[in-house]
Amino acid sequence: MTVLDAAAPRNSKEIKVNRDAHLALLNNIRALEEKVVQNSARATERMRKRGQLLPRERVSLLLDRNTEFLELSTLCGIGMHDDDGVDKVLGAGVIAGIGEISGRRVMVMANDAGIAGGAMHPMGIQKIVRAQEIALKNRLPYIQLVESAGANLALQAELFVEGGRQFANLARLSAAGIPVIAVVHGSSTAGGAYQPGMSDYVITVRGRSKIFLAGPPLLRAATGEIAEDEVLGGAEMHANITGLAEYMAENDRDALRLARELVMTVVPAVTVPQKTARAPLRPSDDIFAIAQADYREPYDLRQVIARVVDGSQFLEFKAGFGVATLCGHASIGGHEIGIIGNNGPIDSAGANKAAHFILSCCQSGTPIVFLQNTTGFMVGTDAEASGIVKHGSKLIQAVTNATVPKLTIQMGGAFGAGAYAMCGRAFDPSFIFSWPTNRLAVMGGEQAAKVMTIVAEDSARARNTEPDYPKMEARASAIRASYDHESTALFATARLWDDGIIDPRDTRAVLLHCLETIALGQERTLNPSTFGTARY
Repeated sequence: MTVLDAAAPRNSKEIKVNRDAHLALLNNIRALEEKVVQNSARATERMRKRGQLLPRERVSLLLDRNTEFLELSTLCGIGMHDDDGVDKVLGAGVIAGIGEISGRRVMVMANDAGIAGGAMHPMGIQKIVRAQEIALKNRLPYIQLVESAGANLALQAELFVEGGRQFANLARLSAAGIPVIAVVHGSSTAGGAYQPGMSDYVITVRGRSKIFLAGPPLLRAATGEIAEDEVLGGAEMHANITGLAEYMAENDRDALRLARELVMTVVPAVTVPQKTARAPLRPSDDIFAIAQADYREPYDLRQVIARVVDGSQFLEFKAGFGVATLCGHASIGGHEIGIIGNNGPIDSAGANKAAHFILSCCQSGTPIVFLQNTTGFMVGTDAEASGIVKHGSKLIQAVTNATVPKLTIQMGGAFGAGAYAMCGRAFDPSFIFSWPTNRLAVMGGEQAAKVMTIVAEDSARARNTEPDYPKMEARASAIRASYDHESTALFATARLWDDGIIDPRDTRAVLLHCLETIALGQERTLNPSTFGTARY
């Protein structure tokens, strides 16, 4: 393979400005993530009085020490519903991510009981569903740390119907032979009762776990019956009478110890062959000098690739054809990958090349990494005459039907059908992450404003009236502002259009974690059944 010629950029005022712009965006993301932690930690005194650990402490104690935890969708739901996007940042009331327990890679989901008692948020449901989908696709044991007051009743219309999907997925995981383990740390009410109810193994905590379809207030409202919560659905009742709980712990720490032992017992360890890997020859910190913080400014993607792949080596595919679309082979941590990226809009030749490359990767069983930074497909008379619709459609078909794992990094622009062709969310990538610089929309705001202005002018002339230019400019200004807000990485991550916003300098580490997860899942042998584990 060719070692990319990627000398470090020269120090200059322009590079410092670009770097500072990257850091400003990233620091804002990190500050908002810290707000989630702080909002949850406000429950510290209350939970300590009950002898409980905070949700993030539970996750930390569950996972192996000194191992990576790839937290997903940290700012899901930001600016939506009860989340004000400024101070009351909630992380959708759920912690989710991929880590290791007793050397086994697993998916962990924890209700953030420090935020509204762990009550289900509409986007929290979506976040759980996405975590379950990743677990199912990658054969990851699914561990849920449950403490939830049930659905947020004030938002029931936006979560009730879709909420059923999380329970359907628990059934699918179990039927696929993927263990589902629930540790019930506190209340598990109403729909939340089905989290342990549909698990293969349930661990409760004496005196703290409460599992019931209707808690005392709802029971009294619905039937007039008065019952204490411990009698209605306490840990001892479920361990000794209903049989819902297989194990009963004395406290949170003991429950997590049991969970670790259970994972070690029921989840066979799998490994992948050790792979030889060389670190990139160029430091990842250079990315802030190379990649433009302004998505409208171009740069050579090869410069970024040199700071992500093993030994900065890249075997380019059809280097002289469709040059704005970059394709080639490389490796990350010894895992062979194909890379498809953008150095400009996608023209017919580039679409043709990328489709061919996808088919080749499918033939060799090579995962594909999409590095997305495009204004979209080329338009214009020449582009149409070249068959851009035909060739673009072929590329989208290839992306859709690719039989190998797909991983997407939304780096800069992701506009129009170019976002589709570069394996956006709708095309089911195994993982999809964004840089803070990502811009995702049907087109740029300036272009949208111009389109609407031209349409308004043509409409006025068709009616033989003079265009109302002040009104048109006001509308154009509103469109630009709307697109500027709705195309940001934060807007996208709030709606789960990605699996989280990452530090660009962590791109290699994140991709390696995902590639390892995929490889481990492929090595895991499952014993599926028709209905999953049933409780009698």
